[in-house]
Amino acid sequence: MLIKINKQLEKVMPLITPTCVILGVLLAAYIRDLSFLIPWIFAFMTFSGSLSSNFQSLKQAVSQPFPILIVMVILHIFMPLWAFAVGHLTFNGDAHTITGLVLGMIIPTGITSVIWVTIYKGNLAITLSVILIDTLLSPFIVPFTLSLFVSQKVEMDIFSMMNGLLWMVVVPSIVGMILNQMTKGRIQTSLGTKLAPFSKIALGVVVMLNGAVIAPHLRNINLKLIWIGVVVFFIAFTGYLFSLFIGRILKRDRETIVAITFLGGMRNISAGAVIAVTYFPASVATPVIIGMLFQQVLASLFGWVLGKKPSKRGYKKRLAS
Repeated sequence: MLIKINKQLEKVMPLITPTCVILGVLLAAYIRDLSFLIPWIFAFMTFSGSLSSNFQSLKQAVSQPFPILIVMVILHIFMPLWAFAVGHLTFNGDAHTITGLVLGMIIPTGITSVIWVTIYKGNLAITLSVILIDTLLSPFIVPFTLSLFVSQKVEMDIFSMMNGLLWMVVVPSIVGMILNQMTKGRIQTSLGTKLAPFSKIALGVVVMLNGAVIAPHLRNINLKLIWIGVVVFFIAFTGYLFSLFIGRILKRDRETIVAITFLGGMRNISAGAVIAVTYFPASVATPVIIGMLFQQVLASLFGWVLGKKPSKRGYKKRLAS
């Protein structure tokens, strides 16, 4: 039954986040006080997703360092600089909105990228390696990069942010990987598959609660909010596009290009929303939350651009993700 539920959730995945953002805004008066649960729910999602990984991924990273280096440069140098430049061109003087745009690009790559890479037959070893490395380094990379870009214009508690990322992302990931290593991968079949639908439901709950927190900023639709949506969509779209072009310019094989495209385009947007809502004013969180509306839809679009239809085998593989 759980597998069937997970299969149905997979089918509507591009619609889950935008729908939950809207529900969060509409139900804000009833669920906003539950926002304290967000870090705990997110830790569960990270744990569930990490049950498919083990420390063997680090060996894969050592054996194929160049593609991983390309993705890390896209994630933490190229796209943050691009978001910073676009932010200043479109919202010059609005430090909070610019910070939100940059934050949306410096958070770790999306764990769900492994699903899309599997569907479109990309290089899974590179994908798992990047997710692992980026996740483990996130408590250091995110606060440091933010401090470089936003400086003193926006008040930040860097230590608290690092501590939050440590307990929401790193510790659950390590626990999941240790369990995978100890059971020689059996836990993914025995527990990971059962947790998969609950993890996707948890994603929706996190998105809904984040939407409730910033509801006052999303309820009053005005020209600025619409413009933020346009800019966020543009940055997110170009993230996938640049990653695809960089992979092709460097003449990588198709499997590697697929991995680079999804890894460079996707972000752990739920983690970004949690960080934004927890450690910044709500106006900083607005661009990040809006980004949830587009990410999975854009992933589906660029999967079509990559030109490989999902296979039944690939679809079965993602059921355990």
